[in-house]
Amino acid sequence: METGSYANALAIWHTPHEFTFDFLVSSAPPQPAKNERGQDVIRAPHRLVARLRVPPTAVFDIIRTINENLTMYEQRFGAIRAPGSKDLLYPPDDPGSQDPGDSAE
Repeated sequence: METGSYANALAIWHTPHEFTFDFLVSSAPPQPAKNERGQDVIRAPHRLVARLRVPPTAVFDIIRTINENLTMYEQRFGAIRAPGSKDLLYPPDDPGSQDPGDSAE
């Protein structure tokens, strides 16, 4: 595990005593399908690459650390956008605020 694992999806679930973070990799593009009741669904096959279980008391620290790192990332590299989109992935709260990736000239 020293080199780490790549993941492009995350599923989170919990019990009264722990949160489970399942890190996944898409193994095929999403496809329309029908479930066992005949309802339309989207099937998106994934492969589990890592599973972490943490106590509920650690979850806020994880969220806070991710938020701090996202802020530092955007300060250094600019706003995060969805692939192929000019729209911000997570727009700022103030619609009049400047995109950190844009220059003010």
